[in-house]
Amino acid sequence: MKPVIVVHGGAWAIPDEMAKASVDGVKSAATAGFLAMKRGGSALDAVELAVRALEDNPTFDAGHGAVLNANGEVELDSIIMDGRTLAAGAVSSVKNIANPVSLAHAVMEKTDHVMLTDIGANMFAESVGIPTVPTDALVTECERTEWEKAKNYAVGVKELFNSQWGHDTVGAVAVDCSGNVACATSTGGIRNKMVGRVGDSPIIGSGGYADNLSGAVSCTGHGESILKVTLARLILFHVEQGKGAPEAVEVSLRYMGDRVQGGGGAILVSRTGEWAAKFTTERMAWAAVEREVLWKAVLNLSNSTMPFG
Repeated sequence: MKPVIVVHGGAWAIPDEMAKASVDGVKSAATAGFLAMKRGGSALDAVELAVRALEDNPTFDAGHGAVLNANGEVELDSIIMDGRTLAAGAVSSVKNIANPVSLAHAVMEKTDHVMLTDIGANMFAESVGIPTVPTDALVTECERTEWEKAKNYAVGVKELFNSQWGHDTVGAVAVDCSGNVACATSTGGIRNKMVGRVGDSPIIGSGGYADNLSGAVSCTGHGESILKVTLARLILFHVEQGKGAPEAVEVSLRYMGDRVQGGGGAILVSRTGEWAAKFTTERMAWAAVEREVLWKAVLNLSNSTMPFG
C-alpha cells in the first residue's frame, strides 16, 4: 500500500489576504505527515503530526489562533481515531492546551474512555504531564479585534460561515503502508459561541471517523448541521455501498445541504487509498500527498499538482 495523507484547514469564506497562508499551512502539514509515514510511521502518527502542525499555526482556528467564546475564552475540541482497532479519543471545551489532538490521543491510549470534557480533561492533562499555556499565548491580536466586533452571537452560525468572520476546523486523514487508516480533527469552534458549546469536531461519527473496512474522514463546516446528519459516518456508509471517494463525499454534503441547510466540507481516504476533498462553502484550504505528489487547492477550480519535495 502506498501511503496517502489529506489535510484540511477548514471550510469557510477564506478572505483573499489569508488564502496564501492557509494553503502554505496545509501543504506544510500534509508534507510533515507524509514524511512521517515514509519513515515508517503509522497513519495515526501522521494525522496527529499534521494536526499538531495546524494547531501550532495561528492562521487556523485550532490551538494557537483559536477563536474566543462569548466570555472571551478559548475552548478547544479534538478527536483522533485509529481505523485498525476503532480506538478513539476526544476532548471538548478544554482550556490552555496548545495541542488538544495530543490530549485526545492520550485519552485514547491511557484511559478506558472515549471523551473527556472541560475541567476533567484539563485535570487529566495535568496527570499525564501535558503542559498548559496561558490563554493569551493561544489568541492572536487579530482574533481579539474580531471578537470585539462580533460579540453578538445572534448573528447566527450559518451567517458567520457564509462571511469572512467564520473561522473553522482543521483535520487530517491518512492510510499507511500497512493499509491502516486514521483521522484527526481539531477546532476552537465558532467565534462568540455560548460557553460550553460543543460542535461536531470531537464527536465520533460526526467530526471524524476511521475504520479499516471503509476509510477515514475528517469534517468541517457548520457543526450543528454536521452533528444532525453524522456526516463522517454518512460518508463512509456511501463508501461501503460502493461509491467512489469523490461521489461519497459529494452525495453526503448535498444531503446535509438539502436536509438541514448546512454547509461544510470533508476529506476522505478509502482503505484502497482513493481520496477526495470536497466542500460546499465558498472556500476550503486542503492539501494531499499521494505517491510523492503534492496536490493543493483553495477553490474548487484551482486544483493543481506539483512534485513532492
